[in-house]
Amino acid sequence: GALAIPQLPVAKYPVVAPPQVEVYAVYPGASAQTLDESVVSLIEQELNGTDGLLYFESQSSLGSASITATFKPGTDPEMAQVDVQNRLKTVESRLPQAVIQQGLQVEKISSGFLMLVTLTASKDSNLDEVALSDYLARNVMNEIKRVEGVGKAQLYGAERAMRIWINPQKLIGFNLTTTDVNNAIASQNAQVAAGSIGDLPGSKTQEITATVLVKGQLSSPQEFADIVLRANPDGSTVRIGDVARVEIGSQEYQYGTRLNGKSASAFSVKLAPEANALSTGNLIRAKMDELSRYFPAGVEYSIPYDTTPFVKVSITKVIYTLVEAMILVFAVMYLFLQNMRYTLIPTLVVPVALMGTFATMLVMGFSINVLTMFGMVLAIGILVDDAIVVVENVERIMVSEGLSPRDATRKAMTQISGAIIGITLVLVAVFIPMAFMPGSVGIIYQQFSVSMATSILFSAFLALSLTPALCATLLKPIAKGEHHAKGGFFGWFNRKFEHLSQGYEHWVVHLIKRSGRYLLLYGALLVVLVVLFARLPSSFLPVEDQGYIITDIQLPPGASQNRTIKVAEQIEAHNASEPGIGNTTMILGFSFSGNGQNAALAFTTLEDWSERGAKDSASAIAKHGVGPFGDG
Repeated sequence: GALAIPQLPVAKYPVVAPPQVEVYAVYPGASAQTLDESVVSLIEQELNGTDGLLYFESQSSLGSASITATFKPGTDPEMAQVDVQNRLKTVESRLPQAVIQQGLQVEKISSGFLMLVTLTASKDSNLDEVALSDYLARNVMNEIKRVEGVGKAQLYGAERAMRIWINPQKLIGFNLTTTDVNNAIASQNAQVAAGSIGDLPGSKTQEITATVLVKGQLSSPQEFADIVLRANPDGSTVRIGDVARVEIGSQEYQYGTRLNGKSASAFSVKLAPEANALSTGNLIRAKMDELSRYFPAGVEYSIPYDTTPFVKVSITKVIYTLVEAMILVFAVMYLFLQNMRYTLIPTLVVPVALMGTFATMLVMGFSINVLTMFGMVLAIGILVDDAIVVVENVERIMVSEGLSPRDATRKAMTQISGAIIGITLVLVAVFIPMAFMPGSVGIIYQQFSVSMATSILFSAFLALSLTPALCATLLKPIAKGEHHAKGGFFGWFNRKFEHLSQGYEHWVVHLIKRSGRYLLLYGALLVVLVVLFARLPSSFLPVEDQGYIITDIQLPPGASQNRTIKVAEQIEAHNASEPGIGNTTMILGFSFSGNGQNAALAFTTLEDWSERGAKDSASAIAKHGVGPFGDG
């Protein structure tokens, strides 16, 4: 069990979302409608009938489209990805050539971002946003994708590329078309395999051999500008530089990034299914620290959005609660048993049962999350019950019959073994049905119920094996009929507890004599309980302050990026004046509602929980933002 703990994934909740596989297609220059008709519809038709497929959804924007296929819970993500790739092979021949050249990306993903990493340059640096994106694409992205636990790393930018901006009027004036430009570039910017001199078979007098190197591909804007489009009979030529402006720019301008109002470049990371969120986050940070040593002068990275601190805090709080519960259980047992040896036996049993539960969780593919840890916290009180029953029965037999600890343990186990097994089966029967609930709710309660049932089963097993062994070896013999009168604090506690017990007995007798009126009171309490339960708000999971706010920005169709930037600047200015807010990262061109110039997504990271009060909670800050922007 101890060896299983480091191998268990760590997450806030179990993986509730069903497995998803994303297909990403790029069609440079194509409109959303063209992509939908020539690419997306064909892929969607082919995905129909995929094993375990629940549904699929697609988003098309200028130049790119994504299709997300969602599978039934329990489907193996690896096999789902392979199945999707096999089906794409049958449809590739019907896709546009430009899409095939760019390639179809197929990745298994999880819903939600793990973190967002940005790259910024100081004022003294001569690197702009395009240069930062190019550096990320060439030197960072591949390293991050190889990090264990990373499901998808998406760059909100692009590599540098040779941009040829055609002037339509000049092109028409020379009686040329864009097809002529494409053909000229393809024919004059080609990698040529020129062969070699003196290769075999050769003459007997051949002394040397050499490889012929031919410069086929062009590398500078001037070389592209000199590409000949047409040679006239009079010896004159029309070149690309005559009809277009050639420069080195970005491969695409779909996305943009702003960090606290300043230009930056960024990429997001999504967790792979069943991956360890904390471990993956730590590995990414370590990798970025390693890569940052080779960054150009004036360039630095930051992680303005990170979900792992909340996961870490949540699990840490539950672990503290688990430790506190064990301490309280130990204190209560010592208070009532009033003997360190008697108390030590149940205390030793609890960690062993929990370790067995961790080992079972690893075998079943569970994770360390709030629900499994919560199940263990609840199970602690149940775990000690079986051990206490064994210890008290052994002590009773030693006092009443004067037997040795070893003989008293043997006799005690013949008396209570059946009772322990019966109690265990009843408790397991209470929790196990929750593991068979269907849908996402069943997934949430499955790990909770199974961890509880496993802990209880291990407790019963230990009560029949380890606890008797400890009783036979640790307990001291007691003379027959020996009195255990206590003085001091324990004597005072026993007298007070006896007095309290007698008072409770008198109250129960009084209650039984007037059962009618108390049954009416009980019925009234049940009615009040039902009314209050019906009025309680309901939700799939509790709404918590996770330390960040995500704002989806969607302008009217056709709105340019300039209008989107103005809205982004207003949000940035509002966040800068709002107490409790740390960083504001704006992704232009991307949102949960779709991609395009009219879309953006804001990641607002809040200050640490210790530095914020109730007035600066995530929900309060979000409500403050509804006023200025809710009607926009």
